[in-house]
Amino acid sequence: MGLILESLGLAADDFDHVNDRAGHDLRYAIDSSKLRDELGWTPEYADFSEGLRRTIEWYRERQDWWAPTKNDVENRYAAGGQ
Repeated sequence: MGLILESLGLAADDFDHVNDRAGHDLRYAIDSSKLRDELGWTPEYADFSEGLRRTIEWYRERQDWWAPTKNDVENRYAAGGQ
């Protein structure tokens, strides 16, 4: 959490904690061996911090792509719909 907040220029405590829902997975993992072995895939970013920084940058540069959908979802939620 700290790395994401830091990458966004926010304080380490700038979030609201919520309890996990029952049965929530504690971690997610994939086995990329088929991608690597059969397709020769390698991750573009070996450094997690650099990949996170570039991902945040990508979304910041393309707000016109995602912001309308986000606003629509938030407006429907605020109006009591899901």
